[in-house]
Amino acid sequence: MVETLKQLDRDLFIQLNEMHGPFWDAVMVFMSDKYVWIPFYLALIGYLVWRYRRKSILMILLVLVAIGLSDFVASGIMKPYFMRLRPCHDPTLTGLINIVEGCGGKFGFISSHAANTFALAAFFNLILSDRYFIFKILLVVWAVIVTYSRIYLGVHFPGDVLLGALLGMLMAYLCSLMYTRLVNKYTYFQR
Repeated sequence: MVETLKQLDRDLFIQLNEMHGPFWDAVMVFMSDKYVWIPFYLALIGYLVWRYRRKSILMILLVLVAIGLSDFVASGIMKPYFMRLRPCHDPTLTGLINIVEGCGGKFGFISSHAANTFALAAFFNLILSDRYFIFKILLVVWAVIVTYSRIYLGVHFPGDVLLGALLGMLMAYLCSLMYTRLVNKYTYFQR
């Protein structure tokens, strides 16, 4: 069963990875670069502080906890434990895949990019009201594109990013429960 799943993961990876073009190569490298998103993160923090005042302290703290836990579990526990080679390091895939720019570390199960972006997107989807519907959708679209870029660039299998996304959503859910509990418990955050 496990071998069948691995083979399906490899076959799907090869299909998704072979859809290339110079324009999309540049787009996916841009989307995958974590430093490109620093202005977005700073703008998000600025907006949260301006709009939510005291609640923003909890929002920022707990989204950072969700991202930190996601990253720690993905990179600190899962990758060293499973030691699954990234596609770009897998000698059986040499010549079959497109590696657009670099490869990253040796192991790729599970994707930290997917875990972290989905932790952020899911956290704000869970705690913000429905009046932020468009923003919430944009966060999910952003997370999906960043996650897909990892397959496109040849550094993760679909299973790596899928389980990374699930891990990020789980951490976001747990942190959103903590956020709700703390906001309801302490009047300081209700102003």
